Amino acid sequence: MALPKVYFANDHGANELKDVVLAYVKELGYEVEDLGCDGSQSVNYPDYADLMAKKILADKDALGILMCGTGIGISIAANRHKGIRAALCVNEFMAKMTRQHNDANVLVMGGRVVGTDLGKSIAQTFLENDFEGGRHQTRIDMFN
Repeated sequence: MALPKVYFANDHGANELKDVVLAYVKELGYEVEDLGCDGSQSVNYPDYADLMAKKILADKDALGILMCGTGIGISIAANRHKGIRAALCVNEFMAKMTRQHNDANVLVMGGRVVGTDLGKSIAQTFLENDFEGGRHQTRIDMFN
């Protein structure tokens, strides 16, 4: 099975983390698309969450990685979109469980919370796990 495309988007609070994690995910063999932002100039994270949501909803096989300073604001913004299940993760266990039990299609991390080595590990864990279905599907269906 082909690897899913991975979309990245962030605000100004997570440029360093995004650059490192994006390069790492690309090294792992995933096709990536960087939706921005690329500078330290203050931007509005809902704009980037909305852009990512549109991409993910148009490509049901794709996954996303969103980042802002804490990850909180951008995850709230992303989850406003029906069909987006964005999960803020600060460790590998959370990343594994959100894929297996919640069928999360967007990983969220905080650039001021998660270091680059941990961020790479969280992203890899998220991407390498799949939804288990079964009893978890019933709960996912309740979102719709």
